[in-house]
Amino acid sequence: MKARFTALKGAPDVLPPETHLWSKIENAACEVFCAYGYDEIKTPILEPAELFLRSIGSSSDIVAKEMYSFTDKADRSISLRPEGTAGVVRAYVEHNLSLRPAPQKFFYRGPMFRYERPQKGRQRQFYQIGAECFGTAHPGMDAELIVMLMAFLEKAGLRGFSLELNSIGCRQCRPAFKQRLKEFFGPHLDVLCPDCQRRYEQNPLRILDCKVERCSAVRAGAPLISESLCEDCRMHFGTLLGLLDAMETPYTLNPQMVRGLDYYTRTVFEVTSGQLGAQNAVAAGGRYDLLVSEFGGPETPALGFAAGMERLSDIILSATASGQAGPEVFIASVGGEAAAAALKTASALRAGGKRVEVGWEGSLKSQLRRADKMGAGHVVIIGGDELKSGSFKWKNLKNGESGETAAGEIFKLFI
Repeated sequence: MKARFTALKGAPDVLPPETHLWSKIENAACEVFCAYGYDEIKTPILEPAELFLRSIGSSSDIVAKEMYSFTDKADRSISLRPEGTAGVVRAYVEHNLSLRPAPQKFFYRGPMFRYERPQKGRQRQFYQIGAECFGTAHPGMDAELIVMLMAFLEKAGLRGFSLELNSIGCRQCRPAFKQRLKEFFGPHLDVLCPDCQRRYEQNPLRILDCKVERCSAVRAGAPLISESLCEDCRMHFGTLLGLLDAMETPYTLNPQMVRGLDYYTRTVFEVTSGQLGAQNAVAAGGRYDLLVSEFGGPETPALGFAAGMERLSDIILSATASGQAGPEVFIASVGGEAAAAALKTASALRAGGKRVEVGWEGSLKSQLRRADKMGAGHVVIIGGDELKSGSFKWKNLKNGESGETAAGEIFKLFI
C-alpha cells in the first residue's frame, strides 16, 4: 500500500471556497493601501535568527518559545520569520531607503511561523497582511495609519470590530514606569507564573500582557503607564486622540495594553472582534521609533500594523452563508460542433472579467444540474439547434428569467 501523506500539524491547507475570500481580502488591502500611498514589498521567509532576537526581544514568548530556528550548512543560525516588521526594517536599512523622500510606506502579505498550540484562528504557519511607514514622527501619521486599517477591514467585509488604544511611552519615561512595576510586583513574585518571574527581570511591562489567571489577579491595581508619561508622549497621544475624534473613529482606551513585542514605543493599538472568543485580536500594531537605528540605520520614526488572514476569514465567513465564488456564467455545450462556439463565447466573457465555466461533457440535464450545484448565476445553452439558428438560449438561475439572444450579442447580457 502506498504511503498517504497529511499536512503537518498547525500548517493546514487553505482550500476553496476560503481561498476566494482570501483573494477578496488581499484585493481590498491592495486597493486601500495603494490609495494611501503604500507600495508592496516582498521580504524573505528565511532571515538570520539574530534579526528577531534583536527586534522582538528575548523577553517575548515568540523568541523564548515559538521561533522555528535551525543551523544551516554554513553553520548560520536561521529562523523562519515569526512576524513581518523586522524583515521590512532590515530591507529599509540594507537598501538605504532612508535616502528617499519621507515618508516611505510599504505593505506586505505572506506566511509567518510560530511554534504554538494550534487552535481556531491560530496556526503554526499563518498568514498576515501588514503595513509599515517610515520617516514621520507626527501623530497625524498614527491617525492616518489607524484610519487606513479601519477602511481596509470594512472593505474586506469585517463588521462589529472595535479599536483599543494606549501609549506605552518612550525611552525617557518608560524606565521610571518599569521601576514602579518592579516595586509593585516584587512582593508578589512567588505568586506569578514562571514566565512572568522571568519577565520581572527582563521586561516587567510584559507581565501586564500575561493571560494566566493568577497573574491577572495580581496585577489588579498595578501602576498605569498613563501616570508616568513624559510631556512629549502625553502631547503625542493627546493629539492622536483628537485627530481620531475629528475623523469620528470610535476607540476605547486600554491603559494596560503593552503588546507582545519589545520594539514598540508610544502608540500601541489592537482591533478586536467579539466573535473570536479569548483570542480576539484581528489586527494590532503601533510605533517603533527606535528599531531602525537598532538595525544600524539612522534614527527614524516608524509605525505599522499586521492583520491575521485566518481570523479575518473566519469572522467574515461566519457572517455569510457561503464563501463559494460560483461562476457568473455556465455554458452548457451539447454536441461536438458546439465546443468551438462554447470556447469562443467563454473566452469573450472571460476577457470582460467574468468568471465562466464550460460543461464539456455530459447531457444537457446533467450539465444544468452541475451548474446549479456550482452556484452559477446564469446558464447559456449552445447545441446544434442554437448553432443553426444563430441564437443562444440563456437562463438566470437566481430569479428564473430566461430567453434567447443572438450569438454575437450574448456578452451584452452580463455587462
